[in-house]
Amino acid sequence: MAPHFDHPGEQAAADPIRLLEIRETPLSLDEVFQAVGDDATGGTTLFVGTVRDHDGGVDVDSLGYSCHPTAVAEMRRVAERVVAKYPVRALAAVHRIGDLSVGDLAVVVAVSCPHRGEAFEACRMLIDDLKHEVPIWKHQRFSDGTEEWVGAC
Repeated sequence: MAPHFDHPGEQAAADPIRLLEIRETPLSLDEVFQAVGDDATGGTTLFVGTVRDHDGGVDVDSLGYSCHPTAVAEMRRVAERVVAKYPVRALAAVHRIGDLSVGDLAVVVAVSCPHRGEAFEACRMLIDDLKHEVPIWKHQRFSDGTEEWVGAC
């Protein structure tokens, strides 16, 4: 059967941005995955960022995230750019702030598109642009007693 790209399911949804939040409570993979459910999607990509136990060759004990009051608005700007570039049926992004431990979920993003390739590309753009442009800062505390601030933008 030949592909029919004029079918409504092959197009971006009218309002694909389903969930954008910054929160102090633990993140849920299920919540984000359910937010991007859409019967017209053939591909859903989910990215999960976790707190790792090292950075730059030094052991990480813990870290804290903080953000600027405009962070959610900047997340929306990034999401809208992704939606403008790809046929996104559904998009979600949630970032954690506050004190986190090694292994905790720091960010979860997901994108659903008609096809897997588009879903992978859109999700990659979403997380990369979110990390580079949204004013969220990471304060890492290392086991050697040192600490550092890492800015998202």
